[in-house]
Amino acid sequence: MATGKYSIVDGRKSSSYCSTATVVVFVAFCLVGIWMFMSSSVVPVQDSELSSQETRNEVKQKVPKGVSTGFDDTSGDLLEDATKEDDTGRPSKESGRTHEDNSTENLMVKSNKESQNLAKENQEENESSDDKSESESEQKKVDEDEGNVNGEMNKNVLAESEESSRQNRSESTEGKKNYEEEASAYQIKHVDKESILTEEKNEKNKDKSSEQSAVKNIVESEETDQVSNEILPSGSQSEILTESTTQNGAWLTQAVESQNEKKTQQSSISSEKNGHHWKLCKSTAGPDYIPCLDNWQVIRKLPSTKHYEHRERHCPDEAPTCLVPRPEGYKRPIKWHKSRNKIWYYNVPHTKLAEVKGHQNWVKVTGEYLTFPGGGTQFINGALHYIDFIQDSVPEIAWGKRTRVILDVGCGVASFGGYLFERDVLAMSFAPKDEHEAQVQFALERGIPAILSVMGTKRLPFPSSVFDLVHCARCRVPWHIEGGKLLLELNRVLRPGGYFVWSATPVYRKLPEDVGIWQEMSRLTNSMCWDLVVIKNDTLNAVGAAIYRKPTSNECYNKRSRNVPPLCEEYDDPNAAWNVPLEACMHKVPVDSTERGSLWPVQWPERSEQPPYWLNSQVGVYGKAAQEDFTADYNHWKTVVSQSYLNGMGIDWSSVRNVMDMKAVYGGFAAALKDLKVWVMNVVPIDSPDTLPVIYERGLFGIYHDWCESFNTYPRTYDFLHADHLFSTIKKRCKLVTVIAEVDRILRPEGKLIVRDNAETISEVESMAKSLQWEIRMIYSKDNEGLLCVRKTFWRPTEEEPIKSAIV
Repeated sequence: MATGKYSIVDGRKSSSYCSTATVVVFVAFCLVGIWMFMSSSVVPVQDSELSSQETRNEVKQKVPKGVSTGFDDTSGDLLEDATKEDDTGRPSKESGRTHEDNSTENLMVKSNKESQNLAKENQEENESSDDKSESESEQKKVDEDEGNVNGEMNKNVLAESEESSRQNRSESTEGKKNYEEEASAYQIKHVDKESILTEEKNEKNKDKSSEQSAVKNIVESEETDQVSNEILPSGSQSEILTESTTQNGAWLTQAVESQNEKKTQQSSISSEKNGHHWKLCKSTAGPDYIPCLDNWQVIRKLPSTKHYEHRERHCPDEAPTCLVPRPEGYKRPIKWHKSRNKIWYYNVPHTKLAEVKGHQNWVKVTGEYLTFPGGGTQFINGALHYIDFIQDSVPEIAWGKRTRVILDVGCGVASFGGYLFERDVLAMSFAPKDEHEAQVQFALERGIPAILSVMGTKRLPFPSSVFDLVHCARCRVPWHIEGGKLLLELNRVLRPGGYFVWSATPVYRKLPEDVGIWQEMSRLTNSMCWDLVVIKNDTLNAVGAAIYRKPTSNECYNKRSRNVPPLCEEYDDPNAAWNVPLEACMHKVPVDSTERGSLWPVQWPERSEQPPYWLNSQVGVYGKAAQEDFTADYNHWKTVVSQSYLNGMGIDWSSVRNVMDMKAVYGGFAAALKDLKVWVMNVVPIDSPDTLPVIYERGLFGIYHDWCESFNTYPRTYDFLHADHLFSTIKKRCKLVTVIAEVDRILRPEGKLIVRDNAETISEVESMAKSLQWEIRMIYSKDNEGLLCVRKTFWRPTEEEPIKSAIV
């Protein structure tokens, strides 16, 4: 396309020249005859066309075919005259146009269509129509819209790069602007930076007066600046991560270039031969299959289910490598925040809760939708009133300032957590996979954080003293039995000075059963030194709540006449949480000013950027002083997110709501996204440094997990997964193919995965992504570090694989 522009310019020059020549010829005809006429009319036009064609060929030859020795070329010739997306969302090439005078008109039409499509998408976001036609329209246009977004983003990036290097360019200003506008219509997936830098040095020794040199210089400067500044940002803030280093490479020899190309071709052939053969998982749970919660081989053999052992994790000996089928009629999820109020019925085709809890305004079936009026068992008239009722009862709770991260036990469909977003509060909501059909799946489909978990025989997968408040609205957990073991687990995860809100019938009803439970709870909470702050009745919903506060010192513990519940032994680590059995004991409250939990964090949002006070005496994960480490990590991810993820990847962030950082360190990636309308589940792998307390301290949340096992969530529940140097580590303990199968299970169709890892691992993931028929959106490699961005498609295999452990 760029050469087409130059052809048009040359053509205009020839036309103007020809007009002038006509006058000269006319005069010359009168003076000297036919010889002057023939010498001034034909040759310039032919030269112009030939020069334009040569320029076109040089630009096409200059575009790199691959990234580095470790990656296959999936993009083809990205600077063809035209590139567009077909109705499946995959790029397709048009044949080169031969009519040069159409290129400018076509480019203008494409640019106008991009603007119109983006405007139309924004308008559709603001509409509240419940028509089926809204979904069908979005279904047909999504790939085209994302392509338009990508073009606009790349245009902005190229414009910024042009501004910074304008003074060093040649005098051909009009030609540069034309090329810049044209190049912005394409998504650059494969860029070989080493090749570009080498060619740039050669270009400096050439004659820059020709139009061919001008075009080459623009290609080099634009693409090099984009890759260097967006994908792997440079600067001191990025030096803590290997993949952020962007030093210029040395000159390459022809021998090295040829050898690298042979390796790349061989890698491509090997990848195709070793492509994984995928099958559909055949299980009783069908589209809702969760390997570690649907292992019926183990569940059937449990000696007891008294403590909800059958709702706990029981992972199969070998993680499955099959793919979970989609529900029939599955559609692209409705975007936030319309999704808080309604979702597609066929995405979660379960009606039991609507039948059982419909009168409590949990969920209703409304045509093709499941609608959520915002109610719950304890707040039939809406969650917002109930949220305000709690704060009115204890103003010190201060939603969104002092109280930022909470735990919602037995969350139902998580409307409480869903409406707390309006108060700047994050709720870690959980409920078991039980007879309350798909309640957590409803929450996640709505765009509300939730996990599958149960309070049974093991500790919750969170560190100690991290939640600002714990909430239980009619959760029916028997807190008082067996020495208060379950309530003592809440005491472990509750921050000293934090509140426990118990909204349940024993608080406000006088039936014999309720009175008995209240008496037992009173004795237990007194012995735990919890202060009963207030009992308050909500007249609108005809319910009541008791609000307790955990002590901030050990004074009360030392004054107790009986050591019941007992204090935990000194060697008992309160932060140990992965598969650790519950014990009926209490940990002492930290009182040293250098200990975590002795002081309350600063208010939100300042706490998201301020290093925790208790990191002073520690060494950070990357070897620096911990607070310096924390700041460098945050600056690094702010740069990556702002310069690459938001503007350089072609991701439509309006369609992203549920995000998971599969290997979070300090939560810097999540903090960098805090101004977007997304939430991030920060996962700290069990074999990584235990930085999860830092994540909670800064007002974010997360969970421990072993990626050799399945995650406690339903299939198709995340829009965006981020894996920073996770896969190269995890494949040392388990097969990478099982982790990719789990990624496929978690990720929604058309969801995105960004992988940052070494080149070898990137190549493996790329090969498996291709075998899954995922779209490769971007791939890049430098100094054995790489980045891969892929988009999951709707493809599913047809052959099935029975999962014996998951069949009842």
